[in-house]
Amino acid sequence: MAELTDDERSTLKTGAFGAVYLVSAADPGLVSMVRESFAASDVFAGTSGLVNDVLTSGELPKLARDSPEAVEQLVLPALRQSVAVLTAKAPHDLEHYRAAVTEAVDRVARAASGVDPAETAMISKIRQALATPS
Repeated sequence: MAELTDDERSTLKTGAFGAVYLVSAADPGLVSMVRESFAASDVFAGTSGLVNDVLTSGELPKLARDSPEAVEQLVLPALRQSVAVLTAKAPHDLEHYRAAVTEAVDRVARAASGVDPAETAMISKIRQALATPS
């Protein structure tokens, strides 16, 4: 298994959990948030190897809750950095990370009352960030 620095591990977690937050915040609601949280947790718990180790251990990332826009400005670059880190240090885990994040955000969007246009737009931004390393 590749060795990642604490900062790199934090970047991967910020990207993954932040992406879930962004999709959840695109269509807010308390009951929805609980369902969405469980949906994302199930995906991350079902990962393996390095991706599982990073996403299921340690503390959750601290995200500014000032506004979804502020979180977006942190998370999308973190996703691009995550792609770059995994490309350089653990290329065999890159697709596992991409798949985990995209499956988590897709499940989050479907967890409540169906996928709305704001969620679809955010998922598109997340997929684009995962496709492009920084």
